[in-house]
Amino acid sequence: MCGIVAMVGSEPVNQRLYDALLLLQHRGQDAAGIGTFDGRFHIHKAMGLVRDVFRTRNMRDLTGRIGIGHVRYPTQGCAGSSEESQPFYVNAPYGILFAHNGNLTNAAEVHRELYDKDRRHLNTTSDSEVLLNVLADEISRLTADGRTFTPEVAFQAVRGLHRRVRGSYAAVAVIAGKGVLAFRDPCAIRPLCFGSRTGSDGAKEYLIASESAALDGLEFSLERDLAPGEAIFIDGERRLFSARCAEHPILSPCAFEYVYFARPDSVIDGISVYGARLKLGEYLAREVAAKLSSQPIDVVMPVPDSSRPAAQQLAAVLGLPYREGLIKNRYVGRTFIMPGQAARKRSVRQKLNAMPVEFAGRNVLLVDDSIVRGTTMRQIVRMARDCGAKRVFVASSAPRVMYPNVYGIDMPTRSELICGGGQSAEHVAEQIGADAVVFLSVRGLVGALSDMNPGMPRFDCSCFDGDYVTGDITEEYLMELERARAAGSVLKPEAG
Repeated sequence: MCGIVAMVGSEPVNQRLYDALLLLQHRGQDAAGIGTFDGRFHIHKAMGLVRDVFRTRNMRDLTGRIGIGHVRYPTQGCAGSSEESQPFYVNAPYGILFAHNGNLTNAAEVHRELYDKDRRHLNTTSDSEVLLNVLADEISRLTADGRTFTPEVAFQAVRGLHRRVRGSYAAVAVIAGKGVLAFRDPCAIRPLCFGSRTGSDGAKEYLIASESAALDGLEFSLERDLAPGEAIFIDGERRLFSARCAEHPILSPCAFEYVYFARPDSVIDGISVYGARLKLGEYLAREVAAKLSSQPIDVVMPVPDSSRPAAQQLAAVLGLPYREGLIKNRYVGRTFIMPGQAARKRSVRQKLNAMPVEFAGRNVLLVDDSIVRGTTMRQIVRMARDCGAKRVFVASSAPRVMYPNVYGIDMPTRSELICGGGQSAEHVAEQIGADAVVFLSVRGLVGALSDMNPGMPRFDCSCFDGDYVTGDITEEYLMELERARAAGSVLKPEAG
């Protein structure tokens, strides 16, 4: 999972791109980068948080009224290399600066084709560089005979890209001397929206971002989300063009965005993330009432932060007291998106501290947004017992995570998932040391999200139900994925 942003403004965009990345920092803490254009490209990127990557001297060099930015959470390529940081750049055709959120499921196949057929060498193991070079190759083909570059050329290039790559991708690009291009995959798995405001010269400025919270923070008005398979192009005169570029698009946003990843103040595809989490709490309350009806619960507590709305709503529906028993150190990163299991495990006790006064002598229901590997919850249950809790129950506002996510979330093999073999809630309770565990059902998850937008055709719930919306993921692919992960391979196997 990553965060991307692009801006076309009436004034230098460097500071506002920086501010937008701060608002998207939750989407990636591994690396950050900004690229701007003023007749030539200026790029600065490095490992670390946004606030640590950019200094005054770096910002001074990022001149121009057009640019893009990126925060990285690595799921493809090498997490320890600054060369994998984005934006990426190719000098032909024209010069293209590029940032991408998502994962390609046929990256290895396309990587080979780019070298063997298109004679393009890729210098990193990132599938984002694969995507950039496919876009560059398509534009090169369309302009090889001297054809003038137009927005329609950009849209034809995106159509060609859709035919060649599979997986999830939301992307932004600056094409030197032409403008900004943004597009979303045919299933719209990863989020992307754009907004506008009046610039200092009286004309519209545009901001494109992974989440609407970035637009709100910079006082841009949300225009809309990009549709599945759609591309938009903003030229040098700040005129916006759009086109549907996929043959069979169907809106299928990632359900995990609403459960965990996105900021609660964002609206994605017409669904308030905060409202969705409240609704998840309502549906989870029904599950808890049905499955723990005979169990005495004295108090409901969230595992901060993203589970808080669901826990509050659950407590309200069940008429139970709500308490904050776990205090979060806000200066420790989100453990789920830290590269490596060891790093996640070490940081749990640094991140959370339990208050004994809220646990002592009570039967506690802990509410978390999800249970993926079980590492964090196992330690939290232990903390609760150490603080004197009589009984500890756990409720998850997401269903059991049983399958790898191949679209950009770091849960790639079943062996790493506590429910990866289809284990029951009883098995999970035993593994994490809880008295009982309740998971929201997949039906409940879809029901809660559909209540927020009844017109949504479907959601990608593949890590919960194994139904991959791109239609190209087979059991053989998943087995090869596990073998590649064990061997340390950086490119994913080919999907069927």
